[in-house]
Amino acid sequence: MAQQTSNKAALYILMFNMFIAMGTIGIIIPVMPEYLKIFGAAGQVLGMLIATFALAQFVFSPIAGNLSDKYGRKNLIIFGLVITGLGQIAFGLSTEVWMLFVARFLGGLGSAFIAPPIMAFVADVTTYEERGKGMGLLGAAMSLGFMIGPGIGGFLSKVSLHFPFYMAGAAAFFAAILSFVLLPNTKPSTTQKAQKQDNLAKQMVHSVKMPYFVMLLIMLVFSFGIANFQTTLSLFVTQKFNYTPTDIAILLTVGGAVGVVVQMFIITPLFKRFGEMKVVLVNLLVASIAIFLILFVSGFALMLVVATIFSTATTLIRPAVNTLISKLAGSEQGFAAGLNNAYMSLGNMIGPALAGLLFDWNINSPYIFGAIILFTCFLLALIWTMKKAPHLMKPDSN
Repeated sequence: MAQQTSNKAALYILMFNMFIAMGTIGIIIPVMPEYLKIFGAAGQVLGMLIATFALAQFVFSPIAGNLSDKYGRKNLIIFGLVITGLGQIAFGLSTEVWMLFVARFLGGLGSAFIAPPIMAFVADVTTYEERGKGMGLLGAAMSLGFMIGPGIGGFLSKVSLHFPFYMAGAAAFFAAILSFVLLPNTKPSTTQKAQKQDNLAKQMVHSVKMPYFVMLLIMLVFSFGIANFQTTLSLFVTQKFNYTPTDIAILLTVGGAVGVVVQMFIITPLFKRFGEMKVVLVNLLVASIAIFLILFVSGFALMLVVATIFSTATTLIRPAVNTLISKLAGSEQGFAAGLNNAYMSLGNMIGPALAGLLFDWNINSPYIFGAIILFTCFLLALIWTMKKAPHLMKPDSN
């Protein structure tokens, strides 16, 4: 009983850490356009800053996951939170554009040392059967942080354009202190300690042989689709329908709010009844249809419905994929979580860059391409499951 109580407390602290990590990303979103004007920069620099953050995540996530298997999760998480805080404050103190890039690289580095150890930690403190619930709660914390962050950032920017960055840094430091005091340090098993730490290139090659490789591909494509959607949605609805910033905020906030509710209260019953793989397949199909329907809807109410459907579908995919990877990873939880975050970061890096190019060519093309990519991913996942892993179609299968 005491162990269960301790594990539950650890899960809540991990959720808070993920909430803070995502909140520090979301808090700067409404400030960035005005903040970059100080440096005489605009959209191109913003896109490169996003790519820089994702690049650091991509490079360091496998390293962080591997280190957490060798040395435990707690210290890695604290290190990541401290680096995240330093990156946010450095961004607010920057006086040159190159300093912004250094600060965002630090932010991506910090994020790389937060997410994989936290996902591995969740696997440490949950049973196999409860893994989906734990990942769902973690996903809810991520969604809540990203949803609330922009609103807080807009409010704090009334003090000054620099103030949100300082507060984001302070929040990360607070989470690090809380983790240092309250978070237990799970002990890696002997198998985990023996995991060889290869460089990133070798780990990516090695990932092809992993039993969860198709899940990694799904995470890559899924992250690409979300980044594609989020990068161009505000531009799309502004050019096509003359939406205001408030209209856009409502589109994103409602979808985020529904996602939080789904992950808190609905995702566990779905996993238990249908299994994670069916949830992934159905929602890949739904997401591909929804992103395509964006091209044909008119009127704010219909746009809100379709955008929320897309957001909800992608909200369900992430914890389902995380859970499947965790279940298939065995003792290499940190290693698998690091690869998972690396593939996600790769999608986050490629998505915005390609979406911007496609949008400049034709405003409809990102959504057509996104729908094709998501539907192809659905077919790949379906064929792989039917041929290689039909047992995953059953709930709570090993």
